[in-house]
Amino acid sequence: MVPLLSEMIWMFFCRFCPKCFVRNCLRILEERNFWRPGVGKTTVIREIARVLADELRKRVVIVDTSNEIGGDGDVPHPAIGGARRMQVPDPSMQHKVMVEAVENHMPEVVIVDEIGTEAEAHACRTIAERGVMLVGTAHGQMLENIIKNPTLCDLVGGIQTVTLGDDEARARGTKKSVLERKAPPTFPLLIEIRERRCWIAHQVHQL
Repeated sequence: MVPLLSEMIWMFFCRFCPKCFVRNCLRILEERNFWRPGVGKTTVIREIARVLADELRKRVVIVDTSNEIGGDGDVPHPAIGGARRMQVPDPSMQHKVMVEAVENHMPEVVIVDEIGTEAEAHACRTIAERGVMLVGTAHGQMLENIIKNPTLCDLVGGIQTVTLGDDEARARGTKKSVLERKAPPTFPLLIEIRERRCWIAHQVHQL
């Protein structure tokens, strides 16, 4: 795994999000000279929210724990367009607000920033299993950090040690103990941001 050029990466995960949509989002952002100096992850997720809400006419709810996306005023930041914002009174309640957004607001898309706890990872799976498109971020120094992180690995399906029988091990040409994906990934698509002009898309089931 190649180390990243920045201190940490931000990953965008999309559930029930076709590849053509992702390509269109990236094209729209690039065509609008989005990558200017000083633009970071927060501006990226704001623009994704605006494109989904205003141009693709989706019902978008942003779970804004740190108030970085929609601001901390009574009126949300205009950069998120028609997306609705749910503020989180305490960071420890983010996972509850994520589920509440789905149960009470009937969104087509939920956007959440900084998935960092096991409860939030479970909330992501709950949302995905209800058929709602989900866009979120997590961070680490390299992609392998997410896969091996016991708190966040459920986002990509997790890993477990499996003991193979003698015949199966010979057929695979591997040791008897191997690592396999534990469950279907919560997010089928992962976008790794290495630099402002370097985005790498991964089909999670191929990792």
